[in-house]
Amino acid sequence: MALRKVAGLKRLLGRLLLLLALFWGGGIALFSILPVPFSAVMIERQLGAWLTGNFGYVAHSDWVSMDEISPWMGLAVIAAEDQKFPEHWGFDVSAIEKALAHNERNENRIRGASTLSQQTAKNLFLWDGRNWVRKGLEAGLTLGIETVWSKKRILTVYLNIAEFGDGVFGVEAASQRYFHKPASKMTMAEAALLAAVLPNPIRFKANAPSGYVRSRQAWILRQMRQLGGEGFMRENKLY
Repeated sequence: MALRKVAGLKRLLGRLLLLLALFWGGGIALFSILPVPFSAVMIERQLGAWLTGNFGYVAHSDWVSMDEISPWMGLAVIAAEDQKFPEHWGFDVSAIEKALAHNERNENRIRGASTLSQQTAKNLFLWDGRNWVRKGLEAGLTLGIETVWSKKRILTVYLNIAEFGDGVFGVEAASQRYFHKPASKMTMAEAALLAAVLPNPIRFKANAPSGYVRSRQAWILRQMRQLGGEGFMRENKLY
């Protein structure tokens, strides 16, 4: 009897994993060409707000193509989050090794090493958290999008679903909220400011930047220039 129950649970788990694989695989294929209407993080934030009685919260995003986004914005997030983005296959091994070494020495100050590809996979398909199950799923999904999508497509989706503030998702919604202009009109400094809040867009405010955010913005601007400015985006076919 016990063996039959175990066998039944294994079959159920196998079917569940197959369904998830089909769902995520279909999503990767579908969103390689179609706009992303919402992400898993947006759903998580919206449900969380409703469950706490915050019915005024709206997770808002406006999809725009890369042609409708200032090239400074793509460059800013690459400079801030993943300078090897055009080169790697989804994972920055050297950054992961450095993060692991840092985290062993500083258990209370955990450093991440997620690439833009990993962040896109997580934001689009998964939930927040640092457990190994989610990280394992994130790795598989990252390989999937790196295989099917171009780097330009990964960057486009990332910029459209990244969280930039309370209920503000994507660069178009962020640019309209904070700068009162479309994302295509953002300046280099404005793009760097948005990128500066990405480590924690709920704590750090683009519309009320702290001294830390301003110093991070200045660092990102320097990195953008060192990477080569707009020429970097053209050379790597990201714009």
